[in-house]
Amino acid sequence: MSRPRRLGYLLKHANLRLTDLTGPALAPYGLDGREFAVLAVIGEPGPLSQLDVGQRLGVDRSTMVGLVDGLERKRLVARRPHPDDRRKNVVELTEHGRETLEKATRAVDEAEAAFLSGLEEGDARLFRVLLERLLG
Repeated sequence: MSRPRRLGYLLKHANLRLTDLTGPALAPYGLDGREFAVLAVIGEPGPLSQLDVGQRLGVDRSTMVGLVDGLERKRLVARRPHPDDRRKNVVELTEHGRETLEKATRAVDEAEAAFLSGLEEGDARLFRVLLERLLG
């Protein structure tokens, strides 16, 4: 019996395979994929509020609060008052958070390379370009 070739099936199972590679790659840093994504966004230039981070990742407010709380407990991020809006807090990486993000990024890069290893280099680049195009 052949496997279904529907796009949803293929994308889901590709994501599961990638998660199987990135999960163990992040484990030594005490992170999961969602926490890594939050750190990566917070590591971008410019002051970002918790709401800004959530919007960039498509995460609702209450989930974002929980994620940032967890990262704060791990001493990877810190909150401080927003310089232009006292009602908001800026979330930023701590020194430990920057170091962790740097190491975790290398580990994820290696996991992604392993995931794409079945493709020729040009095809792997094209795959990324096409996914970016589909996501707008």
